Amino acid sequence: MDGVTLRRDAGHAHVAEIVLDRPEALNALSTAMARRLADVGAEVAADAGVRAVVLSAAGEKAFCVGADLKERNAMTDAEILAQRPVFRAAFGAILNLPQPVVAAVHGYALGGGCEFALSCDLIVADESAVFGLPEVGVGLVPGGGGTQLALRRLGPGRAADLVLTGRRLGVDEALEYGLVDRRVPAGSVREEALAIAGTIAGNSPVAVRAAKRALRLGDGLSLDAALDIEDNAWRTAVFSADRREGIAAFNEKRKPDWPGQPR
Repeated sequence: MDGVTLRRDAGHAHVAEIVLDRPEALNALSTAMARRLADVGAEVAADAGVRAVVLSAAGEKAFCVGADLKERNAMTDAEILAQRPVFRAAFGAILNLPQPVVAAVHGYALGGGCEFALSCDLIVADESAVFGLPEVGVGLVPGGGGTQLALRRLGPGRAADLVLTGRRLGVDEALEYGLVDRRVPAGSVREEALAIAGTIAGNSPVAVRAAKRALRLGDGLSLDAALDIEDNAWRTAVFSADRREGIAAFNEKRKPDWPGQPR
């Protein structure tokens, strides 16, 4: 439906899978697809039963090749400007999910596709993956968070190398750069990402959300300020029903049945 599919039966309890599902266009982001992605993101964010998310893609050749430049070629400046908040909402829908998000990348992840991956908490890529932010080569600047997310993930030098040259990175160089967290054999990336998400979903949902928030908010702050954010996350978890259940389950040598509720 409009290039995005939401799967809730991914084989792992409490895991939702958001699929970029426009393989005939290499999952290029159209206006309709962006609107749908924003709606799906809002739906997942509001679902207390979802504890982890996988962002994957249909087809064999690409994760996502960025904005649909064929669509954009026919647009006026005014139409492109009107499209901008729609695209920002689509990228924000992934970046701002309260649940941890694992990207399952295969094939081309270029422009907005690379930015979607950077918007996730963990990036798993198979041997076919190719990353790049080629916008400067067509007179554009990354607009889905690419400059800032690459800066935070890679550091200033490597971010500048990626953004200013527009060059592509194969999976091995992407792993060396820190753009990829785990490299897996071709054809296995979705299963690996779902397995990671399943592991995350097995942990306390209160603690996991609080930990993600601390990781995100603490980035770039002074150590003292970041430690205050961690303290707030700790307090959220320690006074929750999840903490009581987790410690009881540990002592009773059983799996916890998470209430998933903060204080």
